[in-house]
Amino acid sequence: MLVRLCLMTGLLLAANLRAETGYNAWLRYAALDQDAQRTYREGLPGVITALGDSAMQENARQELIRGIRGFLGRTLRIESRIPAESAIIMGTVPEFRKANRQLIPAAAIGAEGYWLKASSIKGVSHLLVIGADDPSVLYGSFALLRKIATGESLVHLDDRTAPSAPVRWLNLWDTLGGLPGSGTGPQPSSMAGFSGSVLWENGLARNDLSRLRDFARMMASVGINGCAISIVNADPRLLDPSFYPQLKRIADVLRPWGVRVVLPVDFGSPKNIGGLPGFDPLDSAVIAWWKSKADELYRVIPDMAGFVMKADSEGTLGPSAYKRTHAQATNVIARALKPHSGFLFYRAFVYDHHLDWKVMTNDRARAAYDNFSPLDGQFDDNVVIQIKNGPIDFQVREPASPLFSGLEKTNQAIELQIIQEYMGGGRHLVNLIPWWKDTLDFDMHVGNGGTPVKAIVTGKVFHRPVSGFVGVTISSMDPTWTRSHFSQANLYGFGRLSWDPGLSSRRIIEEWTRQTFGNDPVVVRTIVGMNLKSWRTYENYTGPLGLQTLTEITGNHYGVAVEASERNGWGQWHRADEKGVGMDRTVATGTGFIGQFRPAVAKVYESLATCPDDLLLFMHHVPYTHVLHAGKTVIQYIYDSHYEGAATAAGYVREWKSLAGHVDEQRYREVLASLEYQAGAAELWRDAVAGWFYKTSGISDARGRVGNYAGRTEAEAMKLEGYVAKPVLQFETASGAAAVRCPVEHCAAAFRYDGPPGWYTLKIRYFDYAQGHARFRLSVQNQVVDEWVADDTLPTRRTEPDGTSSTRRLVTGIALRTGDEIRLEGFPDGSEDAALDYIEVLPQTMED
Repeated sequence: MLVRLCLMTGLLLAANLRAETGYNAWLRYAALDQDAQRTYREGLPGVITALGDSAMQENARQELIRGIRGFLGRTLRIESRIPAESAIIMGTVPEFRKANRQLIPAAAIGAEGYWLKASSIKGVSHLLVIGADDPSVLYGSFALLRKIATGESLVHLDDRTAPSAPVRWLNLWDTLGGLPGSGTGPQPSSMAGFSGSVLWENGLARNDLSRLRDFARMMASVGINGCAISIVNADPRLLDPSFYPQLKRIADVLRPWGVRVVLPVDFGSPKNIGGLPGFDPLDSAVIAWWKSKADELYRVIPDMAGFVMKADSEGTLGPSAYKRTHAQATNVIARALKPHSGFLFYRAFVYDHHLDWKVMTNDRARAAYDNFSPLDGQFDDNVVIQIKNGPIDFQVREPASPLFSGLEKTNQAIELQIIQEYMGGGRHLVNLIPWWKDTLDFDMHVGNGGTPVKAIVTGKVFHRPVSGFVGVTISSMDPTWTRSHFSQANLYGFGRLSWDPGLSSRRIIEEWTRQTFGNDPVVVRTIVGMNLKSWRTYENYTGPLGLQTLTEITGNHYGVAVEASERNGWGQWHRADEKGVGMDRTVATGTGFIGQFRPAVAKVYESLATCPDDLLLFMHHVPYTHVLHAGKTVIQYIYDSHYEGAATAAGYVREWKSLAGHVDEQRYREVLASLEYQAGAAELWRDAVAGWFYKTSGISDARGRVGNYAGRTEAEAMKLEGYVAKPVLQFETASGAAAVRCPVEHCAAAFRYDGPPGWYTLKIRYFDYAQGHARFRLSVQNQVVDEWVADDTLPTRRTEPDGTSSTRRLVTGIALRTGDEIRLEGFPDGSEDAALDYIEVLPQTMED
């Protein structure tokens, strides 16, 4: 009997922990535990009625049927009319009034809002999903399912809510070729490895758009109502009439989920595809062309939300070609959209990327304010200036853009980056919600009262009619949608914050965790805790104190490259030298950037005595011995933060391992592999950045860690067979500033272990390029203990060692004796030359 009981328990556990790919994201609708099922089965009606017959209400009804079936194992019965028995009744306010005025409460519902209400009429209990319009009914249905998934009581349900702003859009970075794009090139960066677009393939809309439908469903579930369907570096084909059927197919898929198409357009289109001799916005022929083009497009997509445009930025054409202002340029296009109620979103990401870095007053951070604030009040009322959260470019920490307080008479929206371009590209756990909240909650001190950014971008401060949120991301054919399971939280979080920017980071992350991984208290506590600290952790091991992300900004935006931002025109400088570090952006002695803020904010940033430590090096150039408010010198903080960040990243692995048996096997394994990779990457960042600043400043780490790595043997110091030692391009990205590379078919590197006998872990730091799949074989005393292939998908473009291709492998449980030979063999493949950095021998721990 006991054996049978154990077997049954094991089978139930296996069923509950079945493999999951992550495709369903937070819309899993997994079976609730028995107590929750009992509670909801007793309280939920068994009938569902939709008062309207729109495609959106049909999707809302089917979603509730699907969700209740998944949670409770029960299928709601569809009734076309309000039944005499208890029911879930959904519809718009006018539909409720027409069907039964007794059902609908008297209070108003805001635009796009919904009301979830437990109501009793003549002794019959109903659950009402009341929407201001059809999309609102859809939003309310998803909200009801969210409450069930997270364990909220429905007994006295009375939840009335409306979105904070009318604009809650995504800007996709998908190219028509089906790959992610970037601001500076066709195939970037930290987004390499994403497996294609759900919209585009080979220059056309995909034949099968079912995955786009599922992506639209995810957008609707968090209230996203618009989507720019390709990268802002707009492909001219989007405005070619022969391409319109492709646009229509996409719009038709998005529409039933309340998502409207936004079209990226190029400022030079009248010339590039229209056949005009130029694109001067004040040329009557150009004006007529834009009007005709808008009329054409609205005949194809009558509910198109409008255009998004990037101009005069990073080589894109713009009004400066004709010495016109941004207001003159935008108004011409906006007036073409106005008869159709369309909007032009114009990115404030306008700057000179050929700045002379030797001129100390040059400052990219000034660009958005300098370009747009003087034009305040000159933009038409259907123009929206789209402003990045900070003045540079989605760096790990920046101040809020001063432009938010510099446009009082102009519509504005905040641009937040969901895709982790500078934040580990989805390979690192970095929950971005606390990062966004840091900006949204920042008080810009407009007037006497508190005026956080969230109040400005929702139109509550300057009382602008059009405002909101734009999230930059990609669609992806990856099974997880976002390249990793944890990165899904960022897409979810963007939607929830754009609906209500007053929500706390903890609440949003907990909602996502419960829907995505279940309500097990151990799982919830662990995952929420890891996510809440992840932004600070990433900042600690990359670029603290306002240094920005010390990454390869001229290339992949992913791997460590401390000097990549210096001595070029891109303006992301940190001006580190042997004496000190940081940008002087003060009014008194620097670039004057701080003077763009309102006086109360500028006063805080201008003074070393009051400038927050987190932004010190963004605002000031100081000697390494400058003492922070925290009591440490700048240089010691750089050392300590990198060691702390790497240690926390290593701790993620231990925390996640504690959830073995609590999470389905597939996601457990995939997340574990991701966290183990991140721990190795954080260790590289630690050594590289700390080593670079040690060499540059000449100031030792007070704790003696930097440059001292017990148990590490450099590859170039080993006995080499075929391998050739060479310096690496960026010295900090390899231990000892060099690596060994194999120019022949087979190489080996070996050394004698001279420590005490015992159980050890061997850490191998090697390089994995994108071109080729080199093989490695590790032996101890002629016994093979491990073999692997360097076949990870890393975004490096180089066929030489760098901070992106550097990775590690841990081989645990190795018994070593004094004098043992440790030997690593490399077998190159194509351009991948089996490069090796070092091998480290570490005592075995309980966690290994």
